[in-house]
Amino acid sequence: MKTLILSVIAAAMLMPSVVNEPTRFSGSCCVYTGAPALPVTLSMIEAGGGPKDFSTVTLLTTLTGPQFSAEVAKLNNQYGKDQVAQFLKTFDFVVNDSLRIVTEKNIALPSTPSPNPKDGAALAKALWGAGQSGEGFNVEVMLDRAVSHPIHLQVMKDIDAKYGLAADAQYHAILTTAMNDLAGAYKLQM
Repeated sequence: MKTLILSVIAAAMLMPSVVNEPTRFSGSCCVYTGAPALPVTLSMIEAGGGPKDFSTVTLLTTLTGPQFSAEVAKLNNQYGKDQVAQFLKTFDFVVNDSLRIVTEKNIALPSTPSPNPKDGAALAKALWGAGQSGEGFNVEVMLDRAVSHPIHLQVMKDIDAKYGLAADAQYHAILTTAMNDLAGAYKLQM
């Protein structure tokens, strides 16, 4: 009974459109079921070089500014150089696959990104905000808000088919770490 009551209280604290459902890589919470935050998604894509030339390295350079080398060194030390290289390759695939799916589904991206894709601090704050569940940051919620929960699920299946489940799990883990590092660097709280 106590567990049920705590679950109900936790669910009541979740943000709008965030439901307490199991996720693949973030445990029992959370799934975002609302409309995607496409202006933020477009800002992220533009910060990474745009839809035709997206590069995770370019995105991370925008987000971290002069701390790019230090962040990559930290991630390499924490996860290993090969795992970080796979993360970068997987992230590039995630964006390209998401754009392919969005195009197939005739989902129009907004004409104006928000925040300004050249403002790494503002973009980091927007992405951090997109990952808020009511229980803190959750990478699954951020990815759901970026493209929608159904497209996020399809992209994960596509990652698994191309690189394997382990690469998918590692992508989520390293992205969570990178986002937490950005939150620390920019003193972000939600």
